[in-house]
Amino acid sequence: KLAKDFFGRVKNILETENIKYEPRVVMEVLTKYFPDWRRTLNELQRYSTSGQIDAGILVNISEVNINELVAALKAQEFTNVRKWIVHNLDNDPVRMYRRIYDSLYEFADSSTIPHAVLILSKYQYQSAFVADQEINLLACLTEIMVDVKWK
Repeated sequence: KLAKDFFGRVKNILETENIKYEPRVVMEVLTKYFPDWRRTLNELQRYSTSGQIDAGILVNISEVNINELVAALKAQEFTNVRKWIVHNLDNDPVRMYRRIYDSLYEFADSSTIPHAVLILSKYQYQSAFVADQEINLLACLTEIMVDVKWK
């Protein structure tokens, strides 16, 4: 009920400001940042600068997240890796492992990609059985942080 009411309020704001939007995309952003309404509004405001909110912003959100993660992994900033995980924990684990895998070819040294793939495979398999996804993903990324050489 609360999310539905907030969605109605967001639609009203967007219409008042003459921002074109796709309701499905707005709902996905709202769901991603629930219950942080301030963050939801900030994200929508940031992506509405072009005058339109459409499926293109969803790609931008995932790219920014991966870039933040890779920067933290390269710098071996364990605390920031953990913060990234907490911030992105609402994503589907399978999609998360896939995004990390896809980013390897852009950011990792080619000599260490095979080892990173084995690490991802092991933890992705384990994610189906673990009680706490955060701990599992943090263990995976810690192993990658230590073992992978970055470009």
